Amino acid sequence: MFHGSIVALVTPMHEDGRLDFDALARLVEFHIESETNAIVAVGTTGESATLDEHEHCEVIRRVVELAHGRVPVIAGTGANSTAEAITLTRCAMKAGADAALLVTPYYNKPTQEGLYRHHRAIAEACAIPQILYNVPGRTAVDMKPATVARLADIPNIVGIKEASGSVDRIRELIDLVGGRMDVFSGDDDLACAAMLAGARGVISVTANVAPLQMFHMAEAALAGDAERAHAIDARLQPLHKAMFLESNPIPVKFAVSRMNLIPEGIRLPLTPLSPIHHDAVRDAMLAAGAI
Repeated sequence: MFHGSIVALVTPMHEDGRLDFDALARLVEFHIESETNAIVAVGTTGESATLDEHEHCEVIRRVVELAHGRVPVIAGTGANSTAEAITLTRCAMKAGADAALLVTPYYNKPTQEGLYRHHRAIAEACAIPQILYNVPGRTAVDMKPATVARLADIPNIVGIKEASGSVDRIRELIDLVGGRMDVFSGDDDLACAAMLAGARGVISVTANVAPLQMFHMAEAALAGDAERAHAIDARLQPLHKAMFLESNPIPVKFAVSRMNLIPEGIRLPLTPLSPIHHDAVRDAMLAAGAI
């Protein structure tokens, strides 16, 4: 259903924190022109944690409207309350999103059975295709492959974004659920290896800054052209690393603002990128051919 370079889109904000919908329109056009394969609206990189419910739903609605069917839109609708996640997922359905991306419940640290019941409840309540999102470094809970395998039996759970930092975990998931569910890398620095191992794509922070390069890397990897994929990825590796010099999305919002696509706004408790990292991010952007 989805493949290739899928951008985890930043949410543009004015310097006072208000949402900037003019900049959002520029971003969507930029990604369509740059051959990005799909857009995730209001995921972690989109600062979902600091948008209220109305803003969250409005950004999803606007991205769907702006994309106008030219590129699939996946809505970030995860929450650590099952009821809230259902509300947001219903909002995404009403807006016309093509799928929902649901992060594992953060902070309250559910058991594996709790994770299974949480995602099953959302899938049963909302018919939209759903992609699981496992990112233990942010959520403090790791959804194990056996739990993913159970969830793969639910028809509208169609994929998983795996961001545990391990290509071995990607391979294990592909072996377990590859015939029933697509596996996506959630780690840019491992995405090339993951796709060459059988992942269907990457949900990418780096694609905000170097979308065409990420598209070509993913295209080559999915075609099995390891030499070309590795060559492109080698130029992107410094940028992958630079995007995490501080907490995501701090560096990526700095980078995209320097491309004159968005203002510098970011919401507390996140703060603008420290000046000590400015040169490193610019150098990585140059190395990747992003500027």
